[in-house]
Amino acid sequence: MMGSVIVSHLGKAYKQYYTRWSRLQEWVMPFRGPRHTLKWVLRDISFQLSRGEAVGIIGINGAGKSTLLKLITGTTQPSTGAVTMHGRVAALLELGMGFHPEFTGRQNAYMAGQLIGLSVEEIDTLMPGIEEFAGIGDYIDQPVRVYSSGMQVRLAFSVATARRPDILIIDEALSVGDTYFQHRSFERIRQFRELGTTLLIVSHDRVAMQAICDRALLLDGGSLVKQGAPDEVMDYYNALIAERENSTVSQSVNDAGRVQTTSGTGEASVTAITLENTAGAPLEMVNVGEAVMLRIVVRVNTAVPRLVLGYMIKDRLGQPIFGTNTYHLDQVLHDVQAGEKLEFRFRFPLNLGDGSYSITTALTSTETHLADNYEWRDLAYLFIVNNMNRKPFVGNTWLEPHIEIAR
Repeated sequence: MMGSVIVSHLGKAYKQYYTRWSRLQEWVMPFRGPRHTLKWVLRDISFQLSRGEAVGIIGINGAGKSTLLKLITGTTQPSTGAVTMHGRVAALLELGMGFHPEFTGRQNAYMAGQLIGLSVEEIDTLMPGIEEFAGIGDYIDQPVRVYSSGMQVRLAFSVATARRPDILIIDEALSVGDTYFQHRSFERIRQFRELGTTLLIVSHDRVAMQAICDRALLLDGGSLVKQGAPDEVMDYYNALIAERENSTVSQSVNDAGRVQTTSGTGEASVTAITLENTAGAPLEMVNVGEAVMLRIVVRVNTAVPRLVLGYMIKDRLGQPIFGTNTYHLDQVLHDVQAGEKLEFRFRFPLNLGDGSYSITTALTSTETHLADNYEWRDLAYLFIVNNMNRKPFVGNTWLEPHIEIAR
């Protein structure tokens, strides 16, 4: 089917020779056996993309993301496995890949266009649109060596997407572009998706990942360790970053059917969390702007010299709405003993729009969970906001205006 991608048991290994002479010795004396070891950067990667599906790839630097895209596009040959693709492919990988620095932007556009299967006549027809979308003005006829990295991305993306491909593959190059061009490029990607283009994108941008992708793949150490809904995989990825020698990362399905991620070393843990009204009654449904108290109960399992509690409110897509912690609020606790039970109360007006929200909690020693991650708990509490008596508005924040009109 046009626009489909099948990756089957894909692996990539590079030879590492013991000395600079080992390669020559292996070549002239093959009967003596190999003089190298194999370094695997990818092992046994398998997944499929259906027509029109958008899949994001995440992972720390060195996880094998860029190598995987090169194997899929054919710029690098696999050591094991195979890739099967049906349809016309456009790929935007390493910054400026394929551009000759001494040739002009226009000349490079013609060369890059032909590499993705366009004829010179087709590029002639598409060139005005390429120039307009790239928005680099007279630089189109200047050598690429004088371009900024953002200008190179603009031109490369404009050429790659001048005609809608069946499959669009993008590495993190788009993150180099300016905010306005990122907005335009993602809008074009959305339009292509609506028309049936299959998308494979590498990004650390949670907003983009969740807004565009149907599914996410997490690479770690050259292996595919998790795939699933973008918010579920991103939560697991963030927990994995904070993981330390004695910490654990686990996921479970809560009562609402959503996947909850928990990680940490366990010195302290949240045992109860409720959102209450001013009378102290628990709330699951809250009116826009209602005064509430967030009550979080913490049990200290092991004595810690310093304890910080943080919370974050997220929307239904997992995007952060607001977050703070007791470090920023100048309420850090010192020399907390094992067995202590602590109750934190945060009071605020819930100025959120209609929708479902979740609360994430974090117990650490500093302002970030990357130092000492005692516990990180996503989807620790779920609640719904309804507009019961406010004037209609859109968005997820209630900013009631007082209007004056002068004539």
